[in-house]
Amino acid sequence: MTDELRDRLGGSVERIDGIAKVTGAARYASDEPLTNPAFGYMLVSRIARGSIRAIDVTTAKAVPGVIDIVTYENIGTGFKPAKGPDGGPTTTTLESDRVWHDGQFIGLVVAETLEAAREAADKVTISYASESPSATFDSPGVETEPHKPQRGEDPKKGDAAAAFAGAPVKISEHYSTPTQHHNPIELFTVSCVWDADKLTIYEPSQFMWGTKTSTAQQLDLKPDNVRAISRYVGGAFGSKGPNPRTHWIARIARKIGRPVKVVPTRDQGFTIATYRAETRQHLELGATSDGKLVSLSHEGWEVTSRPSPYNVSGVETTARMYACPNIHTAVNVVHADRNTPGYMRAPPETPYMFALESAMDELAHALHIDPIEVRRTNDTAIDPVNGHPFSSRSLMRCYDEAAAKFGWARRNPAPGATSEGDWQVGMGCATACYPSNIGPAAARVSLNADGQASVSLAGHEIGTGAYTTVAVVAAQSLGLPVESVKVSLGDSDLPPIMVAGGSNNAASASLVVAKACQQIREQLARAATSAISSAFHGKDFAQLRLEDGKLVGLGHEEALREAVARVGHRVEVYAENVPPGLPADAVACMSQGKPTMLSGSGRTDVTAYAFGAHFVEVRVHRLTREIRVPRVVSAFAAGTIINSKTAHSQFMGGAIWGLSSALFEATEIDLQSARYINKNFADYLIPVNADTPSIEILMIPERDVRVNALGIKGIGEIGIVGMNAAVANAVFNATGIRVRDLPIRAEKLL
Repeated sequence: MTDELRDRLGGSVERIDGIAKVTGAARYASDEPLTNPAFGYMLVSRIARGSIRAIDVTTAKAVPGVIDIVTYENIGTGFKPAKGPDGGPTTTTLESDRVWHDGQFIGLVVAETLEAAREAADKVTISYASESPSATFDSPGVETEPHKPQRGEDPKKGDAAAAFAGAPVKISEHYSTPTQHHNPIELFTVSCVWDADKLTIYEPSQFMWGTKTSTAQQLDLKPDNVRAISRYVGGAFGSKGPNPRTHWIARIARKIGRPVKVVPTRDQGFTIATYRAETRQHLELGATSDGKLVSLSHEGWEVTSRPSPYNVSGVETTARMYACPNIHTAVNVVHADRNTPGYMRAPPETPYMFALESAMDELAHALHIDPIEVRRTNDTAIDPVNGHPFSSRSLMRCYDEAAAKFGWARRNPAPGATSEGDWQVGMGCATACYPSNIGPAAARVSLNADGQASVSLAGHEIGTGAYTTVAVVAAQSLGLPVESVKVSLGDSDLPPIMVAGGSNNAASASLVVAKACQQIREQLARAATSAISSAFHGKDFAQLRLEDGKLVGLGHEEALREAVARVGHRVEVYAENVPPGLPADAVACMSQGKPTMLSGSGRTDVTAYAFGAHFVEVRVHRLTREIRVPRVVSAFAAGTIINSKTAHSQFMGGAIWGLSSALFEATEIDLQSARYINKNFADYLIPVNADTPSIEILMIPERDVRVNALGIKGIGEIGIVGMNAAVANAVFNATGIRVRDLPIRAEKLL
């Protein structure tokens, strides 16, 4: 059954929630109707380090409609410390007068209307005892320490320093990536509603059960007394996990005895939520004269907040990308007076692969070898760190097919040698990759005699098409049309599933839904082969399948209505799936707020990754240094594709965001005040239609029987990885200027 299902996936299916989304019927957290709600407007700090000296709310309370103004002075005491995205300590909020960073949540004005709350918030006067803040790298007062690895020690192998010293060809360079913010279109809204001792939270979430359990823990409630609802999420990209504000808003709602709805502003979203931390990296490659790596050393530094040890540690991936006998990696955290960073699409790979793929291009240039061939020389079927085989590795297929489509053979390798009029033209390429992760999950599936099925799990529709992929898997498993499957997601009252992050969502949901459907098929098949009146009586139930609304096999068929009626008017199954390698009680642990995920690089049998290759054409104006990217071809091999239509959109969206990472995005910070400068869409640059080139996506067929039973690898993150390096490499080919500090802007090409 698994092989048959895997082979039936991959068609092009319209999103089943498409009409709801374009007509406004899709209900997001801010759309949920509340009875007699009060509206909150957040007070945030105006300094980056120090303490609150006094808060004057006299004028603010006089604003008509104001219900309450809540700060650390009147919220109470005895609260549990806030937790960061990795579960460790983070910047606090209303526990005390301490200010850890600019824009910190320090109070809430609650009023009958949002307008009244905002007016009153403008009239709250706060005085501070300000201290000199540390903004970023090299700022006075920052503290640097080696990070504490969460998944074992940083990869090391052989003697990288000695091998580098003796290598005929050496690359030793420093690279840096800036602070970047997720900026999802849907803001970080939270609504909290109490019904006696039961709390309902309406909040965009990538982890329904995480929001439920973390809030319960903060409020000392039983998890059964908390319900989190997030039917649709308007973009997340890692920013919408459990957050330290929710329990405060819940406390305030209980304090005033009414539902409270809080919708932060765009600029507040830059400081109350997480972001991509800025990095500095030192990468050394030692190679033979034919391009074979003999040494790889990669060390990173990442900015985080004062109390948090959070880091992404991308060396976990870069160490195992290419064959190399000597490897050294390390990561350090730099504590500054900033809000705590967090996961942002392809959190480790986006910044760290920029350094590796830029260095590989530099190596190719130094050796006068084609960049593709340098990668081919160092391609490997074996993980160089742990010696495990890759479950599959189609990297060079991606390079070869994308190169042919792109016209790479026409590239002149001499930097600055190609121009058209006043435009210098260059081509660049880089590797895309992402580990194939999977988590535990549970689901409930039912099938009615009329051929209608329903699937329920606390999954997450973060814009990737989860409703549709779940429906496709169920429909193909049960032999039904997609429109006959109703999917329920986004509610913590439903069976738990892992956080929608790390590209595990499709695999985790599909495996458990397929398992539940398989159990339904077995129930119907066993009943049919046991019934004397059935044409299947006495046959092997394992040979029967559901197809076109019928139970079929062994030369017979039976209407679904008849097959279901034999066991009742409806058959329902609850199933759990725990990937091999995780604890047997992983689902139970997840429902208690202790999630575990099987990482593609942390398995004991294979190393599992999806791979891809980006090819970019860049044009740089000779006089103005304006940069244009007219063409992109990206190829990806990511195992079984569930729905090619939504997959294509994911790959394309990732590629565009990679261009944004290369050429546009950077959150600017004032070095004196440690405050963000461009907290808006006017100054925080992102690509618009005029900046978006012709992007061609190639999906390379790949059958991986070792990654999981359905061969699903996940695609949400890989599209962005490596694109920043591909653009930088193309800029070098066009101009002869190597930019190692992102983003690449005109002033860096003078």
